[in-house]
Amino acid sequence: MPLPNLASFLLLTTLSHEGTKTLQAEQKPLTLLCIGCSLIAPSVLLLFKSVWKACYKSSKLPRKASAALVLFFEFIVSVGLAVLTIVAMPHLDIVTNVTILSGVAVLSALLQAVAQCTVKKINVFLLPSIIASLVIFLGYGLFIALYIMKDPKDAKTAIWVGLAIGGSILVSFNWWENYFGDISVKSKSNFLKYLFEDLTKCQNMLHIFSSLLRIVVTACVLGAYVPLAKMDWDVVTSIPSRETRIVAIIIGVQLISSALCHWFALAACKMHAIRRCFILPLYLSSLAVIALFIVPVIIYYQDYKLGLNTTENINFTRYCTAAVNETNQSPSGNVFPQLVLDVTQTLCSLDLAKTANIGLLTGAAASWWIGLVLATVHIWYLNIYRIQKTQDLFVRRLYEGAFIEQSLLLNTRFHIQTKKGRKKHCREDATTAMVYLCATMWHETYEEMMNIMISVFRLDKYRPNVEPKFEDFAFEAHLYFDDAFENVKGSQGRHLNPYAKDLVKIITEVYGIFENLDKTFFEVQQQIPDQSIIETPYGARLVVQMPHGNKIVAHFKDKEKIRNKKRWSQIMYLYYLLGWKLMNKYNKRWKMGCLENDLSKEIQWYTKDYIVAFSFQREKHNTYLLALDGDTDFQPAAVMLLIDRLKMYPRVGAACGRIHPTGSGPAVWFQKFEYAVSHWLQKTAEHVFGSVLCSPGCFSLFRAEALMDDNVMKTYSTQSTEPSHYIQYDQGEDRWLCTLLLKQGWRVEYNAASDAYTNAPQEFKELYNQRKRWGPSTMANVADLLGSTNIVSKKNPSMSKPFMLYQLFAMISAILGPATICLMVAGSLSFLLNIPAAAALVISVIPPAIYLGLCFKLKADTQITIAAVLSVLYAFLMMVVAMFIITSMVKEKTILTPSSIFIVSMSIIYIVTALMHPQELPLVFYGILYIVCIPSAYLLLTIYSMANMNSVSWGTRETKPAAEAATTAATVQQTKSQKAKTTLKRLCSWMKCCKTSNQRSEVEQLSIRQENLNPEPTQPEPQPQNTIVDEASDNEQE
Repeated sequence: MPLPNLASFLLLTTLSHEGTKTLQAEQKPLTLLCIGCSLIAPSVLLLFKSVWKACYKSSKLPRKASAALVLFFEFIVSVGLAVLTIVAMPHLDIVTNVTILSGVAVLSALLQAVAQCTVKKINVFLLPSIIASLVIFLGYGLFIALYIMKDPKDAKTAIWVGLAIGGSILVSFNWWENYFGDISVKSKSNFLKYLFEDLTKCQNMLHIFSSLLRIVVTACVLGAYVPLAKMDWDVVTSIPSRETRIVAIIIGVQLISSALCHWFALAACKMHAIRRCFILPLYLSSLAVIALFIVPVIIYYQDYKLGLNTTENINFTRYCTAAVNETNQSPSGNVFPQLVLDVTQTLCSLDLAKTANIGLLTGAAASWWIGLVLATVHIWYLNIYRIQKTQDLFVRRLYEGAFIEQSLLLNTRFHIQTKKGRKKHCREDATTAMVYLCATMWHETYEEMMNIMISVFRLDKYRPNVEPKFEDFAFEAHLYFDDAFENVKGSQGRHLNPYAKDLVKIITEVYGIFENLDKTFFEVQQQIPDQSIIETPYGARLVVQMPHGNKIVAHFKDKEKIRNKKRWSQIMYLYYLLGWKLMNKYNKRWKMGCLENDLSKEIQWYTKDYIVAFSFQREKHNTYLLALDGDTDFQPAAVMLLIDRLKMYPRVGAACGRIHPTGSGPAVWFQKFEYAVSHWLQKTAEHVFGSVLCSPGCFSLFRAEALMDDNVMKTYSTQSTEPSHYIQYDQGEDRWLCTLLLKQGWRVEYNAASDAYTNAPQEFKELYNQRKRWGPSTMANVADLLGSTNIVSKKNPSMSKPFMLYQLFAMISAILGPATICLMVAGSLSFLLNIPAAAALVISVIPPAIYLGLCFKLKADTQITIAAVLSVLYAFLMMVVAMFIITSMVKEKTILTPSSIFIVSMSIIYIVTALMHPQELPLVFYGILYIVCIPSAYLLLTIYSMANMNSVSWGTRETKPAAEAATTAATVQQTKSQKAKTTLKRLCSWMKCCKTSNQRSEVEQLSIRQENLNPEPTQPEPQPQNTIVDEASDNEQE
């Protein structure tokens, strides 16, 4: 991309040269105007982006000193850039124009040396910075010798050379901020430190001011130079179409390629391809452009010499005279030969017949290029993380369209690196994060539980705890099984129900698969030891150590001992993992003195209280909870993307991935397209304009520091006592948790590349019951945020008032959804039956009104049955209307009707969005089903949800066990001898006399045992090992 950008810009400067003939002399203002557009375009884009960020993000007005400093530098940079490109470069040769742009690195090289000298230590890149400054100044000297020494009396040439050098030096002030931070931090001046802090906090407003200043200055220089050069602006409107087309193509290529080059450069850096896809292409682009322009000149020169058929030596000066005559004789025809001759004309001003001039030209070009390389050699050793923030990669948001490669290289952040600094940086990057996988389960089927267990064991293989190759994070899996017990006739106590037994069986089965995954068929397969279940105050617990050393803990909840349902399971693991386990682990380290030993080397002035607070804060910051559903299927790479995002952005409290519904049938097809559209458009819009409002509990990563913030965990554990509480707290618990995080100033983000798969309702009844929960809870949480707009917008930088206005508009649109559907149906009836609009509206309102009345009289199952019938009727109506509209468009040969415009616009939006997600392109075909089901989703479902808000049932998985579960649920009546054996073992356990392990088959009834003995040291044995331990001993193992 830098090649077409630089080539097109140089063509514009070449066409502006006074000796070129593709454009006549009086037509030169057109190319000068295009050069001005290429300078202004990045500033216009920066202005729009900064205004958008100022509206939707936090923005503060800078102090007068900060604004004055920034505007001063922007003024001299914009003046220098305009003078260099508009005034000076059109009078120079093509080689000089290519390489003089590399001379803008002169001040950057000097500031690098100054910044590194402030460290007062041996720096890695100090010598290259000094050499770069000297080499660039050498290039300026050779440039002066080339142009002025040939004719010292030529005042015009001296002016152009002086303007070129002065303009390039002024442009080099463009990247002063890259080094001002290092200088101010090491400086003793508080003024510089406050100034740097103000510049960092007020970037949006400063960018607005600076971009406006650049636009005005560039326009003034351009507007003043044209009359001074005795040219007329009026000729711009009367240029022939051929010349206009040539210039339009060139400026179009320049503007588009510069923007794309900037975007691809960002992508290359974030993809860790900084050397081969960022540095090398930018270094080599100047050389490639010189070859692109000079090679055709040489070829034409050689062809001219061969065409003369003479032994006389034809030098380049004689060829220039002939080339000038030829361009004067044929100003029209093929464009390429004329452009080659125009490039030749820029070189004719130099006497290249002399070897000395060729040497001076080559020396100046090589000096500038080598200076640029030495000034940016630090980029080769730049440390970049995955999904690195753009503001951490580049100092300025603005790129320079005139010299995109130099601006990208010099805009890359400069960090002072010493040998000790590198080692310290590596230690800081090696901080290991702790991730707790927390899955809530209830009545999942055998296949669904198999999916999540395979995913957990897959992660265990990806990040083993035994001899790990990477130490970026460690994890521990916790499964919280709701309502896991049942009463069995003829047996004392409560026993695991069939779903919980299935989970135990699946853990054993998946363990065997992953334990023997790398073994050959003929090896003896390892036997899985018996599993024992520990009785706990909330029910029971099963502890399994996976093949690669990570631990998985299944918590079986008894609803007679502890509150059931998903929110209370989440509250349980929040307080267990964060409120008790994390605190206990931290307190133990503090008592043992580990914290003081770890931090004493990093902190010279410390107290014990400071170490305690600092260490605990860091512990919370690097602890994450991955919320999962009992059927979630994910890959380790998806988890890594979420972890990287929370590591990279310290104010992100939660991050969610792209959820893919799985299953079969029309209900699932509808949900696949609905999920796709909501992620493509809604979640992306929330992520860009503000913050994601809902991080789904099926696959989301939460930061412990955010969850432990004020009024988050405590408020989340509030018991529902009012009708609104049941809707907001229990029906949409994941959205309410995000609402609490947003109110505390945390940001929730969306990562489109983090894919997870979850089973979707496959029946119409399940789908309606699920959306009956989601709809009212969404409205309640959005209304809660809107009611606290002033507080939320002040405390959370991502939740600006324009973003809240957008949410208000979305909420009003949802409220008006049923009325909109009625109007749409009325229009369809009027179009089909050719009846008055008023009559059609009355007819369209009758079915939903009747359904609304029936919903207050009939049972929920009957309501859903009626909704299913009406949905089919509405779907047929939508299909017929769509066919009629398409037919009318074909007959009338126009799309300028309201119905046609609606269908065409929606189709374009969905298709274009799908094309931007090529992996999910087939989902577009489900859009047809989605469109015909719009009346059901936005009219009938709304009525059903409103009429059944009193029902707080979950709505899904309220079925009997699956076939596999029923098979494993078959219980065997215990004989008297078995009962006696069980009673004897319990008695021995209570008396603390012995510890035994009961061998049982898969069909035996799993009994619950409670042991208070401390674990004794055991010999290593095949895993999973499920020892009977109490809570204290379990902690000590960590």
